[in-house]
Amino acid sequence: MNIRFDEKGLVPAIVQDADTKEVLTLAYMNQESLTKTLETGETWFFSRSRQELWHKGATSGNTQSVVSVKYDCDQDAVLVLVEPKGPACHTGAVSCFTEGVVTERTSSLADYQILQTLEKLIIEREKDRPEGAYTTYLFEKGVDKILKKVGEEASEVIIAAKNRDKEELKWEAADLLYHLQVLLVEQGLPFTEVLKTLEERHKR
Repeated sequence: MNIRFDEKGLVPAIVQDADTKEVLTLAYMNQESLTKTLETGETWFFSRSRQELWHKGATSGNTQSVVSVKYDCDQDAVLVLVEPKGPACHTGAVSCFTEGVVTERTSSLADYQILQTLEKLIIEREKDRPEGAYTTYLFEKGVDKILKKVGEEASEVIIAAKNRDKEELKWEAADLLYHLQVLLVEQGLPFTEVLKTLEERHKR
């Protein structure tokens, strides 16, 4: 990889969620941190303020598994696609880029980050089974109960649509998406597989 580091031996690294394509952060790498990133499969950066290497998530647990590393046409910037294990920002936000300059815009794939966040929460609920949680109740009742709820919510969506009630439709559609996510987790099918299927169909 023929990277052109600057006079300080650094190169900007743009970190992007491999699934949602949301830009998570902008950090810097030197040769050593780039090598560690490639060797370990997790992101390492160079802190300009502390003048030392740092492993993303070493303290917080919010590591980033590397999917791919690319560089631009001038070879002076790196794009790292990752699967984040938690928030990228030290504030607890999913992305460091939360402040808006242009407010009127069209939706992008990153706007649907809530679906991925919801899936992760449901997976945690299935594993930990916290007492009193509705998701715990569904998993303990089993697949038949989950299927029944998916069917019920689908019917509620149909009724709301027939009644031309957009407010009710909004709530019922959200309920359907939630229960569908629970079903997918119960079945061991990642939501990204559904998205990939949609993407493949779109390309035809």
